[in-house]
Amino acid sequence: MQTHFSAAQLARSEIQTADEILRKCVHCGFCTATCPTFVLTGDERDSPRGRIWMMRDFLEQDSPPDPRLQYHLDRCLTCLSCMTTCPSGVDYMHLVDIGRAELAKTQRRPAFDRFMRWMLSQTIPFAPRFHRLLRLASLAKPFAFMMPARIKAMLSLLPRSRKPLDKVGASDKVFAVSQGKAVKRVMLLQGCAQRAINPEINAATIRLLNRLGVEVIVRAQAACCGALAHHIDAEDAASATMKNTIDAWSKDLDDIDAIVVNTSGCGTQLKDYGHLMSKEAGYADAAQRISALACDISELLCEIAQWPDVQAPSLSVAYHAACSLQHGQKVTDAPKRLLRNAGFKVVNVAEPHLCCGSAGVYNVLQPELSGQLKHRKQTALNATQADVIAAGNLGCINQLEGTQAPICHTVQLLDWAYGGPCPEQLNGMLNKKAS
Repeated sequence: MQTHFSAAQLARSEIQTADEILRKCVHCGFCTATCPTFVLTGDERDSPRGRIWMMRDFLEQDSPPDPRLQYHLDRCLTCLSCMTTCPSGVDYMHLVDIGRAELAKTQRRPAFDRFMRWMLSQTIPFAPRFHRLLRLASLAKPFAFMMPARIKAMLSLLPRSRKPLDKVGASDKVFAVSQGKAVKRVMLLQGCAQRAINPEINAATIRLLNRLGVEVIVRAQAACCGALAHHIDAEDAASATMKNTIDAWSKDLDDIDAIVVNTSGCGTQLKDYGHLMSKEAGYADAAQRISALACDISELLCEIAQWPDVQAPSLSVAYHAACSLQHGQKVTDAPKRLLRNAGFKVVNVAEPHLCCGSAGVYNVLQPELSGQLKHRKQTALNATQADVIAAGNLGCINQLEGTQAPICHTVQLLDWAYGGPCPEQLNGMLNKKAS
């Protein structure tokens, strides 16, 4: 793609980076075939190629932006499926970050939109606060029909059952192995929304890692990775959160083998810390080390040589590949291999590259498109007739509740298979199979 930035524009590092990314795009259109929003709407402006054209025009000009640009950028899930497809290596993830950040400087959002984004950035990243909000929201759910579309969408996403706030992350703690010497020592990101919605994911992670001889450290100060704020243009909040997490871990970086993440959206963010914090004096070096140490739980588990005997029954599992894991981190085979090794039969799902519509808080901010993607993904999962659905990201798990088969985190199935408790959401299915 040709660009025509002035020398003054190229003096800014953001524009120089954007120019380098834009010039790689050859307009081939491969990205349109795998873009969820283009698949739904057929509108070129809802495709990566269309958004790239619009961002180039906006970044080059000095006049006010086309008002349609923000509309179409907001409709992008940032699922990064386009980056998996692109033969030219266009770094769409960082280009859209630049486009959104530059647009935020020139265009003020409507008041209700600003309020929604502020509310989301001030609640979800703080687990105790978010847990209290979930309780209050459940009281408002019967009156959802009277609410604005976005509030209604948020209420529809409430978990079917409320669980206690996860104690993991409430204080600094080391979860030591019970027997023998630890084979690895890792830091676990506690997660924010996950602690409020499903405490069993961290519990299963720690149990399984300890059983495999891995010592697990949790630092209370590292409460959030900053991804949510980053993706809704709350850059000050995102920066403060990332700095807080780096401060929490900086003293441990020389003494750990990995930073383990069991929410893949957070994993994508942590692996990008080196880029996101590259200009922050006093943080850039530690951020780079965190990116190098960060790994999904499935990546770490594939490094473990000694495993106990399988104890769980053989079941068919439809594996839902979270976008942040398969496109953002390029982790595709590890979760399926681990499930097969544990005795589960992994069945294929149609259109595995397409997003389920969760995408952080996209399902709140873009409920119509998110709902269409949710229905499409649930239909594909139901068609497999699998006994259970596994996913590696809390957002996907919460989004896809209501499928015919129960859904749980991959690590919960692995923990069960190797001696841990059966995930409670499987009880109904197992009773039915037994009868």
